[in-house]
Amino acid sequence: MKKQPIISKILSSVLLSSMMLIASSTMSQQKIADYNVVWNTTSKNSSESMPCGAGDIGLNVWVENGDLLIYIARSGNFDENNALLKSGRLRLKLSPAVFDGNNFKQELHLQSGYITVSGEKNGVKATAKIWVDVFHPIAHVEVNSNKKVSAEVLYESWRYQDRVLQARENFGNSYKWAAPKKNIGKKDSIAFEGNKVVFYHNNQSPNIFDASVAQQAMDSVKADLYNPIKDLCFGGMLIADNFIAAGNADGKYTDTDFRGWKLKNNKPASSFAISVYLNNSQGTTENWRRSLDSLVATQHKRRAVNFTASQKWWNEFWNRSFIHIGKPAGKTEAEDVSRNYQLFRYMLAANAKGEWPTKFNGGLFTVDPVFTDSAHHLTPDYRNWGGGIHTSQNQRLVYFPSIKNGDWDILQAQLNFYLRLQKNAELRSKVYWGHGGASFTEQLENYGLPNYAEYGQGRPAWFDKGVEYNAWLEHQWDTVLEFCLMMLEEEAYTGRDITDRITFIESCLRFFDEHYQYLAKLRGRKALTDEGKLILFPGSGAETFKMAYNASSTIAGLQVLSQRLLALPAKYATEEKRKLWLAFSKKIPVVPYTNVFGKTTIAPAITWERINNTESPQLYPVYPWNIYGVGKPGLDTALNTWKYDTNVIKFRSHIGWKQDNIWAARLGLAADAWKLTSAKLKNSGRRFPAFWGPGFDWVPDHNWGGSGMIGLQEMLLQTDGQRILLLPSWPTELDVHFKLHAPGNTTVEAVWKNGKMERLTVVPEARRGDVEIM
Repeated sequence: MKKQPIISKILSSVLLSSMMLIASSTMSQQKIADYNVVWNTTSKNSSESMPCGAGDIGLNVWVENGDLLIYIARSGNFDENNALLKSGRLRLKLSPAVFDGNNFKQELHLQSGYITVSGEKNGVKATAKIWVDVFHPIAHVEVNSNKKVSAEVLYESWRYQDRVLQARENFGNSYKWAAPKKNIGKKDSIAFEGNKVVFYHNNQSPNIFDASVAQQAMDSVKADLYNPIKDLCFGGMLIADNFIAAGNADGKYTDTDFRGWKLKNNKPASSFAISVYLNNSQGTTENWRRSLDSLVATQHKRRAVNFTASQKWWNEFWNRSFIHIGKPAGKTEAEDVSRNYQLFRYMLAANAKGEWPTKFNGGLFTVDPVFTDSAHHLTPDYRNWGGGIHTSQNQRLVYFPSIKNGDWDILQAQLNFYLRLQKNAELRSKVYWGHGGASFTEQLENYGLPNYAEYGQGRPAWFDKGVEYNAWLEHQWDTVLEFCLMMLEEEAYTGRDITDRITFIESCLRFFDEHYQYLAKLRGRKALTDEGKLILFPGSGAETFKMAYNASSTIAGLQVLSQRLLALPAKYATEEKRKLWLAFSKKIPVVPYTNVFGKTTIAPAITWERINNTESPQLYPVYPWNIYGVGKPGLDTALNTWKYDTNVIKFRSHIGWKQDNIWAARLGLAADAWKLTSAKLKNSGRRFPAFWGPGFDWVPDHNWGGSGMIGLQEMLLQTDGQRILLLPSWPTELDVHFKLHAPGNTTVEAVWKNGKMERLTVVPEARRGDVEIM
């Protein structure tokens, strides 16, 4: 670990101010365009696709055998089984086949958020620009050529008929291994309308929501439950001006048969545009169609204006924050880490305007599953771990990076997801146990109930109906606390009024207060210990330390959230309410400790019955709860836990959702932090370097990328109250230029070069005195 601050605040302030005047000595800012991904050969299949997206739409773009192919995905496309369905596939054919000729080039233009594909054949040169409107759910393909070309575009769907789902295929929806026999994936409605193609999926009842409610004994409150998949209609319209309908074409791509609806240009042209307009809504198909027609009517002639607006958004997005690492001798992976950090942030921004969170298991960029797992010969809709299921431990890692990046728009979909589910979670507590508070489980459906399969089949009649009959998930209630922390961080970082979120945080804490007193009274006469503390049993240290008594990860979360509530400005609570918060804070037990090889370490819990997974929740008090860390009391205890706890050592890895790189950064262990973070953010081994995985989940593994981003951020900037700690675990030989966010509407931009700080810009300037260089 590095020493504590080596430059006094007064000296560093004077020195750094002088350095800012020497502009010629600063490291020039790398442009985002330096990270553009460029391919000069076509792709073999969809696994060699390139991501493109904006708003809440993700595209996989590739050229195969001369055809430009695009998978279209949109967040929120949940069907009756709660699979997250794609919106279809486009196939563009040009004659001559320009993209199967010479001088092929496919480039992701990060700065402005679009892709170009260009080629040349028989003297004909053409370029296709593929982009998504940030502010409207529309995807565009614009083609320009030096000579007129013939063109046809097909809308291809594998959902042109009902499909009996294979057993493994149900692992891509909420039935998983508990699906009814011959479970059906229902067909879409697809048809020509003049020279347009209209396609949609309209959910029918009964569906997985109805099955879950009946299974989980929630029928008595069914009418009061939020249900986002009832009568959900999603789909869109394909339009290409001066194109005409040209019939159907059947085929097979990889493992899946499809039907195509073909449009072709009515005469060769040197310029044309293809647009796909998407719409999602609950209600009748008539209402869905009216909304779609309105979108087309208002935006069809505004493509150029909307492209300019989208470019402006992307430029502002990249200026919010960045991390550019130099190219030192002996650390060749640094360049890849720097690029892949930006690439993954770009992938997250594809859902910046979404109503639904980006899924940890592939986001909006999954492809044919056989290229992730050769045993899965399934449709392009498949992803492991479901579509409407939001595994909370994984989702948090996707969204924590947004805080220091200043990407609050990206974060809203995840926070609003929980806010929408508050009522359903409170009804669970009321129905099962007769007490208050919001009961959130780990495998959480988009309607707020536990996953149908994970809830447990063959449950004994006597088993608590509110608890999952599941060795991994039973009694794991505390992940929601991390999303409460995100809500409080938004207030601390931006000053946003979170009055609308206080009741949610209170309800989550109330659950722990009332539920564990309820359980204690079932066992004996007293609800609290002799010291007036809650007895957090049975609990869970993540999915690993099961049937735990006073899990340290739960205690840390309750402690920090109650303290953060009490520290909020006066406007957020009456004096009476603050007394309740204070009373609850006094009931929270202390974090438990143990002794390993004569060293005091943080214990996973006081006791537990078994170890079920490979997580290290005894380090959650380090991250995300920030009780221990660089410059904070008890750092030696946290370091002992890292160094000596045999399970922490055994479980250490960079793969998937493992967060050891984050803990190393928080503990000031520069060498370990860089080793683990660079292993996470190195090239994926797939054609697109940020398509990591599958890890424990799927490709692209978004909690793999998210944990990598967090680790890199924490190596550069940490906060402790008003303190801003720079380079707390940064290898001194690595040059870096970064801009990150801190509490108090603060941004810190710094240039570290040749082992010294060359430039430091703090906005507002008044916060400079809070900066410490470690």
